[in-house]
Amino acid sequence: MSDFAPVPLKNIKLTDSFLAKWVNLNSEKVIPYNIQRCQETGRIDAFKLVWKPGMPNMPHVFWDSDFAKVIEGMCLDLISHPNKKREAELDKYVDLIISAQQPDGYLNTHFTVVEPEKRWAHLGRAHELYCAGHLMEAAVAHFQATGSRKFLDCMCRYADYIATVFGPGKKQKKGYPGHEEIELALCKLADASGNKKYAKLAKYFIDQRGQKPNYFEEECKQLGLSVPSSFAYVQAHIPGREQKDATGHAVRAMYLYSGMAEVADRFGDDELLEVCKTLFDSVAERNMYITGGVGSTEKGEAFTQDFHLPNAYAYAESCASIGLALFAMRMGNITGETKYFETMERAVFNGILSGLALSGTEFFYENKQEFTRGLEDVVSHTQYGKRQPWFNCSCCPTNFCRFLAQLPQLAFSYSESAFCVNIPVNAKIDLPMAGGRLKATISGNYPLGNSYKLTIEEAPKSNVSICLRIPSWADNAATFFNGKQQSSRPESVFSAEGLFQKGDELEVRYELNPHVNYADPRVSDAAGKVALTYGPFVMAMESTDNVTADMSTLLIDTTKPFKMTTAKGLPKGTPAIKGAAYMETAAEPGHLYSTKPPKRKACTFTAIPYCLWQNRGEANMAVWFRTV
Repeated sequence: MSDFAPVPLKNIKLTDSFLAKWVNLNSEKVIPYNIQRCQETGRIDAFKLVWKPGMPNMPHVFWDSDFAKVIEGMCLDLISHPNKKREAELDKYVDLIISAQQPDGYLNTHFTVVEPEKRWAHLGRAHELYCAGHLMEAAVAHFQATGSRKFLDCMCRYADYIATVFGPGKKQKKGYPGHEEIELALCKLADASGNKKYAKLAKYFIDQRGQKPNYFEEECKQLGLSVPSSFAYVQAHIPGREQKDATGHAVRAMYLYSGMAEVADRFGDDELLEVCKTLFDSVAERNMYITGGVGSTEKGEAFTQDFHLPNAYAYAESCASIGLALFAMRMGNITGETKYFETMERAVFNGILSGLALSGTEFFYENKQEFTRGLEDVVSHTQYGKRQPWFNCSCCPTNFCRFLAQLPQLAFSYSESAFCVNIPVNAKIDLPMAGGRLKATISGNYPLGNSYKLTIEEAPKSNVSICLRIPSWADNAATFFNGKQQSSRPESVFSAEGLFQKGDELEVRYELNPHVNYADPRVSDAAGKVALTYGPFVMAMESTDNVTADMSTLLIDTTKPFKMTTAKGLPKGTPAIKGAAYMETAAEPGHLYSTKPPKRKACTFTAIPYCLWQNRGEANMAVWFRTV
């Protein structure tokens, strides 16, 4: 098992021209807007526990998780953006949450004031443990940001109470969460509190899941509900250690797998780690969109079957991509294998950021791979192809608050004697290590430069290892130490070890070119088509830039060179690919079908980063294109 962990936020200062803007946007727009909407919808006042039948804004079973994610985002953001006014506001909210805790430690607004008699009665669908998990993560973030233990101690009391309810004892429930999340939260709580028993509770939930008799089946019978033919939707159809294929609700799956990875690492559980590797491969090799989206159907927001990745009907929920990035980060840190960071990078730069508008106040719940106006009736959340200001189920908007705040941590990993660059964004690092501090600067204008460099400003007085990831999309990469070339055919990581000195430089140089990508032919919606990428960006064609609103009528010519330019109407420096294309029209207008092939007219195409589509008004869009 690996000793690597994400570098703490307090030890990172992003200076890059891309990701730092999203982190700042979160601080300036996303978090304040979500606080506003949580207040307007009653999600904050729910913690006052004053709701009574007949009153508006009845606390929903998952409302606690929404506000908890905003609180977690506020805490993490304070680490990067200290703000006394916001810290005072946060303190007020934390006190409000703590005030809702019951004498026995229980803390849930819905089941305290709406259905107190149903506490723990319907784990399969009621989100109690899910909400508890998000509150725990918020408490850990609050402790990290402020040093105060009041919220952390509150959640330890809740976890202590939960441990009396669930477990192997005769009088304990043998249940586990219907919506996973608490598994990884308990591991974080164990770290912050120093109490390993919380990680053991996480392990219990994972090991108990799917065992016979099936807890959810028995629960349905007790509640007088029909028993589903399978519990694959909640990943409880078979025990977790027997699962080999990603299945069910995609967000739940990603959170479960993240928790499994945490538990495997902490307990040295090689068997469970192998399960995580198998499930990751199932996702990334057979069930993931090129954008890092997962979940290919609106029905159940779920996985379907291998290679079924429809474009126009893609679900690819923003939360699912966030979950995938968190899972991939954990697997990368545990194994040291760069393939996990490759997937993490793909999800971040495409499937996640596409879910948030540049305004910071509009969102996609699902992330289509193809959109044509007029199909609104079959698109439940992406109304009119425009991001929406809010959803009744607002898991995605609130999730951005916490995810964007922790973006810097995805980029770097460390141990006592090693430091790794996983996403080479420009940043300054100041990190205590064995033998002293490592102070370093990462520079190179990623993701649009053609090199990146780590410069040592201060080095520990003992041997350390420094690893620089070489992205798979970097052409003709070469590595250099203090200007001297090390390899012209490097592996996926440039690693150097020893006693470093101030001024030492490790550098990766490469060519940044557009790439043509092909899908496995079994992906029927992409068969015979290509997708373009540029660095970590998947590129998409929007009708805003092209000669027709019907993206299906365009064929691009991959035999002719592409030209790199900048996109119009998007942030300065946004890359765009231009190239030769043809537009097809019917050979016999008015005939739906014809024995004659379509007519073709030469034109050009323009493709922009998928993550920025629909930021210039309503438009059609496609990721996969036919070729000449």
